[in-house]
Amino acid sequence: MNTQTKSIIKGGLLGGVTYALVMVGFDFTDGENFNVWKFVFNSSFFGFFMGLMIRYNFKKKKKKTE
Repeated sequence: MNTQTKSIIKGGLLGGVTYALVMVGFDFTDGENFNVWKFVFNSSFFGFFMGLMIRYNFKKKKKKTE
């Protein structure tokens, strides 16, 4: 696995988990309980799109340097 792929995976996971934690914080302030499935959905859904955005930025940067 090359460095670019590792960066995409790490960025997607970090972004997804961070987003899910923020959403859990908003749920707690509204008085709702912790929902595992909502957390998993938020982290995976947002993390997937963050990974796509990071991949796009790497491709754009590579094309610009060529």
